[in-house]
Amino acid sequence: MSDITFGPFTIDLAASRLLRGGTELRMRPQAFYVLRTLAAHGGRVIDCDQLIREAWDGTIVSRHTVHVTIAEVRRILTDCGSWIVHQPKGGYCLRIPKSDTLIRHGYHFLSLRSREGFERALECFQEAAAEAPRDHRAFEGQGNCHLLMASFGTRPGREMLPAFLNAYERAVALVGPTPELRCNHAHAIHMYDRRLPEALNEFDCVIKESPTLTLAHVRKTLLLVTMGDLDAALESAKRAHETDPLLPLTAAAEVNVRLWRREFEAAAKIGAQAVQLQPYFMLCRAYYGVALEFSGRLEQALEQYQIGGVVTQGLPWMRALEGTCLVKLGRRSEARAVLNELLARRHTEYIDSYAIARLRHSLGDVDAAFAELGRAIDESVGGLYAIRFDPLLDGFRADRRFTRLLKRYLTPVERAAHQSAATVL
Repeated sequence: MSDITFGPFTIDLAASRLLRGGTELRMRPQAFYVLRTLAAHGGRVIDCDQLIREAWDGTIVSRHTVHVTIAEVRRILTDCGSWIVHQPKGGYCLRIPKSDTLIRHGYHFLSLRSREGFERALECFQEAAAEAPRDHRAFEGQGNCHLLMASFGTRPGREMLPAFLNAYERAVALVGPTPELRCNHAHAIHMYDRRLPEALNEFDCVIKESPTLTLAHVRKTLLLVTMGDLDAALESAKRAHETDPLLPLTAAAEVNVRLWRREFEAAAKIGAQAVQLQPYFMLCRAYYGVALEFSGRLEQALEQYQIGGVVTQGLPWMRALEGTCLVKLGRRSEARAVLNELLARRHTEYIDSYAIARLRHSLGDVDAAFAELGRAIDESVGGLYAIRFDPLLDGFRADRRFTRLLKRYLTPVERAAHQSAATVL
């Protein structure tokens, strides 16, 4: 007996229950039977007599009872309740709007984790919003696009934050502050608005309300890194793994924290397992490559960066990782070619300044590297959240300019933690 899926919902026929995004919705058995009947007919109109025969199993009820039960089902579907359409003298049907297909396509393109994928996803969500302006998923999808564009360095965080907040507010106005939306908001104000205590409080509230929301644990891990508590960050990464060990981001989060803790061999071991499990998830490739690089296995690291570059269709920061690794291998001319390629692309697309800074520094262009790092701070580049611990920035740390830039970037909360850690050391 196959389940029936429509929009964000799944009708579990074997267990007679309705799920939305994996969460069961409470409903009376009779309401469930009505929804199951409508969904089984795939958008065709069912008159009241047929609905009574199939959903009430032949028990005679009034048409008023049918109308009341339909209203109940609509309330359960909340923002998607309008998908149940009444045709006078015809009956009822479950009509999935075109926006639902657009939203599904949007999330498919998002999963590609490439510049083109992000752009096409945003187009899908924007078209869905125009088609169904009361479907909050269209705005939630736009918000996800803006966050991922900033996180993956295809657009500057400073530009994406107001675009995200606008989409977030539109979604909340339609469906309320769901845990998923609040998780996105907490991540945005952490990464691109630097409101760390507020973001931490929001994550804690979301996790208390929805302890199985794995993404909240992953994103809280990144926030704890920013705040300088690497022990708590590691515990948070482990909780994310316990919640959903198969989610690609859970392995990526733990590898990340191990890197910041300078536990490179442990990071490489976890990274190898993650790449086996999720061979097409580029973050696992990237962080595994960094772990290999700092464990002294440069050729293997280069291979991971190159595969990641193919998977992501040449995302700038992945190409920059490849370039810095080439320098360590003594292949400076190839690394210089990578830098020139990225600088040329800057004429037609946004290129992550943080990535360029690291590549320039590895090539000995120190002044230009610091200029790029300052530019990255101005643009609120996503990767800066771990600036205090990132081993890829070790070459910068002995220069006084790095201390000045760090002071400019860190919030008062981070500066206090940083000074405390420096005193202990």
